[in-house]
Amino acid sequence: MVKTKVKVLNEAGLHARPASELVKLASKFECDFNIHYYGYKVNGKSILGVLTLAAEHESELELEFDGPDEQEANEAVTALFEKKFNAVGK
Repeated sequence: MVKTKVKVLNEAGLHARPASELVKLASKFECDFNIHYYGYKVNGKSILGVLTLAAEHESELELEFDGPDEQEANEAVTALFEKKFNAVGK
């Protein structure tokens, strides 16, 4: 299991487009992916789960990956947050 803390750096927060990009990227990996935020735990591969977090700009999230490709998933998803959801899939 790999856990990483990230901040939502894009100004609009984790709204529909970034949430969709996050789920799309995370779904490419076999490992389980959960996001922890203010005591809530949601499936990071579920668009509804991610949107229910309503994470705003500067929110700190804990990402949790568990499975055979957890390290690769962690690196890819963390990079997505660091790039403020720009250049997704490139």
